[in-house]
Amino acid sequence: MKQLTALQQQGRRSNSFRGASSPLDAGVDDSIRSPTTIFWLVLHGLCCLISLVLGFRFSRIVFFLLFSTASSPSTTTISGATSPPERNISGVGGGSRVVVGRHGILIRPWPHPDPAEVMKAHKIIERVQLEQRSQYGVKGPRTLIAVTPTYVRTFQTLHLTGLMHSLMNVPYDVIWVVVEAGGHTNETASLISKSGLRTIHIGFDTKMPVLWEDRHKLESKMRLHALRVVREKRLDGIVMFADDSNMHALELFDEIQKVKWVGAVSVGILAHSGGSEEGELPVIQRDDSKKDDKDPQLPVQGPACNSSNHLVGWHTFDSLLFLEKSARYIGDRAVVLPRKLEWAGFVLNSRLVWEDADKPGWVKEFEEVGRDGEDVESPLSFLNDASVVEPLGSCGRKVMLWWLRVEARADSKFPARWIIDPPLEITVPAKRTPWPDAPPELPSSVEKVISIQETTDKRASKSGSRRKRSSRSKRKHTAKVIDEHVSTRHSADN
Repeated sequence: MKQLTALQQQGRRSNSFRGASSPLDAGVDDSIRSPTTIFWLVLHGLCCLISLVLGFRFSRIVFFLLFSTASSPSTTTISGATSPPERNISGVGGGSRVVVGRHGILIRPWPHPDPAEVMKAHKIIERVQLEQRSQYGVKGPRTLIAVTPTYVRTFQTLHLTGLMHSLMNVPYDVIWVVVEAGGHTNETASLISKSGLRTIHIGFDTKMPVLWEDRHKLESKMRLHALRVVREKRLDGIVMFADDSNMHALELFDEIQKVKWVGAVSVGILAHSGGSEEGELPVIQRDDSKKDDKDPQLPVQGPACNSSNHLVGWHTFDSLLFLEKSARYIGDRAVVLPRKLEWAGFVLNSRLVWEDADKPGWVKEFEEVGRDGEDVESPLSFLNDASVVEPLGSCGRKVMLWWLRVEARADSKFPARWIIDPPLEITVPAKRTPWPDAPPELPSSVEKVISIQETTDKRASKSGSRRKRSSRSKRKHTAKVIDEHVSTRHSADN
């Protein structure tokens, strides 16, 4: 009995549901049977068939384009849309428009007619870069302290301008410590003032020597003098030794932010020959000749790591093999060689040179380094244990710094700062110069070549004169013979 009552109740519910849904079904059937719905269904099916044939989506608006009224039989318009104007080839005015497919592309003139919009775009890009750097870049970057030894010379503007623009692109706070040999000069001060960076211009009384070996020693003393200024002013940050003629990748400035106390990077050595024909600095071949027989390597200084990325030694440049071919003085036409380990390959935490600061026990006292004028070859002299150096750049496998020394001749007479003041108003012959000093003497090899050319020219002129004389004598001899023949004929006729 209970089962029968349950079945009866279910039947009543189903009947009530059907009775309630019957008007809905009737409305749906009426809507399906309406002519507008049938028209749109047929139109949709027709569009699907056409799209299958043509291979792309066929819009229903095409039917409106075909059946709508137009002002002229050749053109059709859509309400709410404007036809694209003709392309302005000259590019003057509001820009030109090019139609690609069904879409119009507006080509704006360059530069943008509204400078305010340009500045807004630059601010938006700068803001996006700052957000990306804050999320994915270095967290809490420290100030960069760049130490640069320099002196007034022909190529100073060339080298300092390149370094200045590299430091200007650094996204962190930069303090540029410039140590100038020979004291302060207006040329250097006016040049570094254009950077807009915080600069400390220090004068060093000693003039830059001509010999390369003495120059390396003096530059080490200038860097130590800059570190004393960092010590006295208690500048907090990372100290890097940026020589004016070196080339730096922007990735290097992000990499050195990882340093805790002392770090080292690999330095690519770009040896300069000065135009010598005796031989360039040869490239170093790999020991594994089976894998890469044709893959040479340039000399590299920097940390050497094992398979577990721990420092085990140093890649150094053996300059003993090239001492006879190396340059002795600035402007010498020979290969300029680096030192065993260059200062540019090391970075320091500035607190290592501070007085009364919390420093590790393996750091020497600053006053003990370079005492009695001894030469300091590298920042490793500040450490009691060189194994604590932190290798950077994928443990020294990535080169982000290149060492190069390119200088003009020591007797170069080009004006300082690459400015001719007052400007020259006349053209001087090639044998004379606008400067009162005599031109530099040519090397002995060039004099020998010139003397050989002069002797060959003299010999050629002598041989030419001899040929002319012989030809003249031959002509005179033939003339005499002709006269004798004529005289004999006259005597025979008589």
